[in-house]
Amino acid sequence: MNELLAKRNAVTELLRLSPVADQLAARFTKAGHSLYLVGGSVRDALLGRLSTDLDFTTDARPDRVQQILGGWADGLWDTGIAFGTIGATKQGVTLEITTFRADSYDRVSRNPEVAFGDSIESDLLRRDFTANAMAIDLSTRTFVDPHGGLEAVTGKVLDTPATPEESFADDPLRMLRAARFVAQLGFEPAKRVVDAMTAMSAEIGRITAERVQTELSKLMTGASPRAGIELMVRTGLADHVLPEVPGMRLAIDEHHQHKDVYEHSLTVLDQAIDLETTHEPTSGPDLVLRLAALLHDIGKPATRKFESGGGVSFHHHEVVGAKMARKRLRALRYPKDVIADVSQLVFLHLRFHGYGKGEWTDSAVRRYVTDAGDLLPRLHKLVRADCTTRNKRKAAQLQRTYDDLEERIARIAEEEDLARVRPDLDGNEIMKLLGLPPGPLVGKAWKHLKDVRLDRGPLEYDDAVAELRKWAADQGIEQPESD
Repeated sequence: MNELLAKRNAVTELLRLSPVADQLAARFTKAGHSLYLVGGSVRDALLGRLSTDLDFTTDARPDRVQQILGGWADGLWDTGIAFGTIGATKQGVTLEITTFRADSYDRVSRNPEVAFGDSIESDLLRRDFTANAMAIDLSTRTFVDPHGGLEAVTGKVLDTPATPEESFADDPLRMLRAARFVAQLGFEPAKRVVDAMTAMSAEIGRITAERVQTELSKLMTGASPRAGIELMVRTGLADHVLPEVPGMRLAIDEHHQHKDVYEHSLTVLDQAIDLETTHEPTSGPDLVLRLAALLHDIGKPATRKFESGGGVSFHHHEVVGAKMARKRLRALRYPKDVIADVSQLVFLHLRFHGYGKGEWTDSAVRRYVTDAGDLLPRLHKLVRADCTTRNKRKAAQLQRTYDDLEERIARIAEEEDLARVRPDLDGNEIMKLLGLPPGPLVGKAWKHLKDVRLDRGPLEYDDAVAELRKWAADQGIEQPESD
């Protein structure tokens, strides 16, 4: 791309957001201050993907920024004021205006010592990557690009304004951010960036789990998380963030002996992402599905056994893997619902392989659906994605078999409302029929009736009552005389 044309395109994209940008620039100019569109907003303008969340930098101090925005912005907040940032909204556009920064780092603590700068050049020098170290002067619509950011963006190269060693020592999270940009934007890291990441990967230990988790989640929901994960593994960063993933390189998958479990898992991740849009489409990237796809086989190294006939087995790796996934996601401070959903998908991902050629009874199908619960659409995708064989006949047969299972689920669900499989008697009826007060026995009776419901399907009321009374007699529960 011609450099002049790229600049012109970026400015055109910026002007599309007028009058907000024009109004904001005019207010700062009138107040005697400069204002620049900066960082990711400029990068995204060059890439033709500018959003309505815009970042600005200025020589005005935070209290002065608040004065300039007062009475003009639709909304105003100062939650980032300790770091020199004031947030605002105007006509549906979210704005963050940060005073020039010239931070210093002691390279031991996790946070910088915030210091305000006095020039756009010093502000850009402290930024993480050259692609994010560009600015547009809003008063003149001219570029400020002292570190070759435009060339980096057009060439999709990831490099740092200062040396990568200095940049990563200041904030080790930038190494994980590099992997995230590879996944999100398709950039290729410069050799010196890869070398520095490899030498300094252990420094990520200085960063809180919460910050690491945020970057990892952004990476996993990028356009190509596989590329980001591969960079993490290649540099050793994954050894400190997701050690179970590079650990899979030690095991050979018993079904796909031409590739190791690590490569298999990356392929499953790719295929799961494809299914997000082609099979029961979702509105956006599915973090839970993607984490489950990446981690579904992490239990294999711990369960690997070399059989006497020369084969390799991984018995119960789904049970071990679910525990490992839960432990790792907890360490990364993921929300409880994400931890529960990912670990349950890992636990269930092998269940389908007992289906054979459709030998499951309707009872087994009901249990499959009930155990998956709300995760069933994701389980469908994970199981389908888990087919990575190069044998086209075998792959087609597996897909046909799963098509058959989904058709059976749909048929039974239509007949029996599988989405709400519950006992044919509720807790109140159980207490009334057995003369029980609220307590554990009622729960046991409810569970028994649910198991019966799963095995036999819906029961007539009289049959359900008879089943309950039979269970109570077996338990030695004295029952009131029936009316």
